[in-house]
Amino acid sequence: MNQISSQPPIQTDDQHIARSVVRTTTSDQAAALRESFLVIEDGAILLDARLCVMLCNIPATIRLGHQGALPSRGYPLTKLIAHSSALDADARTTVLDRCSAMSASDLAGGEARLVFGDIVIRIRRLALGRLLLWVPASRAAGESSLHDPLTGLGNRRVFQAALAAIFTKPNASAALLMIDLDRFKQVNDTLGHPVGDALLRLVGQRLRACLSQEDVVVRLGGDEFAVLLQHLDGIDALGKRLIDLLSRPYLVEGHLANIGASIGIAVAPSDANDPSTLMRHADLALYDAKAAGRHCIRFFKSELNARAQARLALETDLRRATALNQFALYYQPLVDIASGRVTEFEALLRWQHPSRGIVSPAEFIPLAEELGLIVPIGEWVLRHACRTAATWPADVRVAVNVSPMQFSDSKRLICAVADALTTSGLPGSRLEIEITESVLMHNNAETLETLHALRALGVSIAMDDFGTGYSSLSQLRSFPFDKVKIDRSFVSQIDGKGGSGREVVRAIAALGSNLGMTVTVEGIETDAQADFVETSGGHQMQGYLISHPVPSDMVSALFSPQSPIASAPNPEPVAPAGSRRLRGHDHEK
Repeated sequence: MNQISSQPPIQTDDQHIARSVVRTTTSDQAAALRESFLVIEDGAILLDARLCVMLCNIPATIRLGHQGALPSRGYPLTKLIAHSSALDADARTTVLDRCSAMSASDLAGGEARLVFGDIVIRIRRLALGRLLLWVPASRAAGESSLHDPLTGLGNRRVFQAALAAIFTKPNASAALLMIDLDRFKQVNDTLGHPVGDALLRLVGQRLRACLSQEDVVVRLGGDEFAVLLQHLDGIDALGKRLIDLLSRPYLVEGHLANIGASIGIAVAPSDANDPSTLMRHADLALYDAKAAGRHCIRFFKSELNARAQARLALETDLRRATALNQFALYYQPLVDIASGRVTEFEALLRWQHPSRGIVSPAEFIPLAEELGLIVPIGEWVLRHACRTAATWPADVRVAVNVSPMQFSDSKRLICAVADALTTSGLPGSRLEIEITESVLMHNNAETLETLHALRALGVSIAMDDFGTGYSSLSQLRSFPFDKVKIDRSFVSQIDGKGGSGREVVRAIAALGSNLGMTVTVEGIETDAQADFVETSGGHQMQGYLISHPVPSDMVSALFSPQSPIASAPNPEPVAPAGSRRLRGHDHEK
């Protein structure tokens, strides 16, 4: 129910501010009054005799649910109230009527108190027909509406209002720092969310201690923070100081936590002339910082916009390609060294873009993994590879790469493999699943359970790109792999005297053989490499010397028993020598 009553003078924790509002009538005091408004936690609006805004602070717009930028001088009260979502139609009419009546009165010092549910508005008539609207809030309401409950910093509403207020000033200048914590998820995953929450509180304390009182620092959510500065001096130095401060070790509830920070910075007016653009450009700079390896600062540059537009276009095209199945599989043969015959093909994914032609996996696979599209794409690969392999001779197998992302839903992966085998009629013994070492880096027990379930379908499991990252004997022993594939980066070092790759290839071949695994050597491009591998203990060879990847209708040409190494034409652009494969899918081998 709406209530209107007379009240004694305004009583708040900021009485000295209220009194300064009453006293202030001269231009000499205007600057001080404006600064006073900025520090009031309660909402405050000063109106002239025409009921137009003279001053309005951010808490007032938040309390009233004002939609739009912070009202500037001369903004009509009628528009301010009309855009206040916290008030219903009756409440808006009541406020406007009461303000009009009090402004027209000759009684200075008259007051009224309006109550609309949780919203309280106190109106006081000052000298010269001016009005002061005071919108206090209970401590609990203030905390929930203005502050992040976890860290005590400002929340997103404060941030948006402060950002909007910047651009109401003529010749506004500001710097926006978007901060993202590095390795925070690892703390949550390993030490638990309560420790993660405590860590966020410590991060908030460090940020607040490093910044001046007039700087706006907020937590936007998760492990994302933002700092809004109204001065442009020393921004780079401040950013470096923040990274150093946030990267120092934390003692959290008896645990030592080490994280870092990445910062993206955009500056107004050089980078943006409105709040949304400034925020978007700071986000692009942050994305650039994370792409550069994290733990660094990046300022917005115009080329980031072009890059973002290109990425958005690629994302849109990739979603369309997934829906329309604009993909194709090429097949690269693996030759058995002992017999010289092709005994297996690896299915390699290609994107047939309608205007760009064949898109490199290096360009779209990381994006597909980021967007979660790699799961349906990977299932498409499984179905089509098994269907194609079912038309080959019964002793020829097919190998399919599986992304680490597909292991995040183990039941779906197992069902996808079983369905591909059932619908194609391909025996499980003719399908090989290739994984990279990164699959074993997280949820090891669940991953091993999934691998055993796949093995139960008759499928064999190969570790791909062995030796390029964290691969070790312990990983090979953690699961009985059927095959280990030696990465092409070692093979490229075989040629020439004292090639450093020679001993590595021999050692891995011996290790795999002693563990009862088939050893495949990738990236064979020269006769010298092939000759060495034949005597090094390897079992299979794969690479351009044997054949480039070919479409399914050219596979039959590689089955000829008269040609131990079939030289097939190259139907697609050749990747540069030494190019690395991506997780789960690939470049040519």
